[in-house]
Order: sequence, then structure tokens, then C-alpha cells
Amino acid sequence: MFNLFTKEKEADKDKNHLSLISVAALLIHSAKIDENFTQKERLIIKNALIEMGADQNNLDEILKDAELKEKDSNQILEFTKEVKNKSIEEKKIVIEALWAIIYSDKNADMYEANLMRRLSGLLYIDAKIVGDIKEKIKTNQ
Repeated sequence: MFNLFTKEKEADKDKNHLSLISVAALLIHSAKIDENFTQKERLIIKNALIEMGADQNNLDEILKDAELKEKDSNQILEFTKEVKNKSIEEKKIVIEALWAIIYSDKNADMYEANLMRRLSGLLYIDAKIVGDIKEKIKTNQ
């Protein structure tokens, strides 16, 4: 009986790990859209993953796996599938990280703005929430 419980816990842990890889891949994609993936952006991604429950000991592994996943993919739908099933609070963490990445260089170009418009719809997040988070990030930069 304890063995079954342990296996269920491990399966949940693996599922969460895979979910975090998808979230990280989406964030990495947004960081690379301006062709300049910085350490500051990497730190924003790590902090978002921690906020979403990632174990700090596994962060580098999650990021490595996410970078491979992002590199091997040619569309964001693959990454958003996992994120849109998350709670509204977790979605807000992702949106906040996305805006922080975009404004990490104090500038949002048209590709980044277009990405955010697309992601808002794909993640089923109200435009007002996305706009409020954007203003919060811009104010704190």
C-alpha cells in the first residue's frame, strides 16, 4: 500500500516537472524573440518557476530541458497547452514573468507586443488583467 502511494507521489512530481518545463520553454521563447537571451531574463524565469513550485535544486535541469524543447519546437501552442490548464494565479505568474522578460531591456518591440497579444488569447486571460500586469511591470522597471 505504501509503495502505491509513493508511486503516485512520484508520478505527480514527474507531471509537475514536465509542466514546469513547458512553462520555462514558453518563457525562454519570449526571451529569445528579440534574439538576446540575457542572464537577467534567465533569473526572471528561475524566479517564476520557484514561485510556481519548482525545487531550487532542479532549476538548472528544468531550464536545460526547456531550452532543448524550445529549440526543437516551431510553435508556441505546444507550450501554451500546459499553461492554459493552470490556475489563474499561476497564469498571472507566467504573464508577469513574460512582461518582466519583455521589459528587462526597457523596450517592447512589435514582435514582443504581438507575442503577448497572442498569448493572452491562447491562455484565456482577460486583456484587463494582462494590461494591469504590464503597467505594474513597467512602473517597477
